[in-house]
Amino acid sequence: MRYLIFLLALLAIAAARADDVKPFNPADYPPGVQKALRYANEECGSQGGGEVAFAPDTVRRVDLTGDGRDDYIVDFRDTKCGGREGTYCGTGGCLLDILVTRPDGSVRPVFDGYVRDYTILAAPVKRGAARTIRFDLHGSFCGGFGAQACVRETAITARPFEFSKP
Repeated sequence: MRYLIFLLALLAIAAARADDVKPFNPADYPPGVQKALRYANEECGSQGGGEVAFAPDTVRRVDLTGDGRDDYIVDFRDTKCGGREGTYCGTGGCLLDILVTRPDGSVRPVFDGYVRDYTILAAPVKRGAARTIRFDLHGSFCGGFGAQACVRETAITARPFEFSKP
């Protein structure tokens, strides 16, 4: 009986937390991030997919450049385009945008591409240093084929970057 009460209490807590999740609102982000999000609507519309549904964690705020300002990772992994599958994801992964905030407050895109996954590595020991992201990419970026592992690491600065195939 105690276990049943405990389980019910856990379920009640989980339900209360789920109700606290704020719905995704593109207007909560700077114009540069909103522009990246508009792409999702344009792409979905061009494919006849209907309404776009963003996941609550589509945009991640994190200081990547080490300058104390929020930068943004826009991950379309869980974005839905009506009933259309594969609008934002494919064999190469899902669309990911990285935008950094400049000293004047404007946002600059530095990466726009498909990744299978990414991991922000531990903060650097040196204060003010750029964070490094480990990207899991399609195998062709390492001279292989799709299923092969391909990992690249990049320190995020205000300079745009891309991954090229050999």
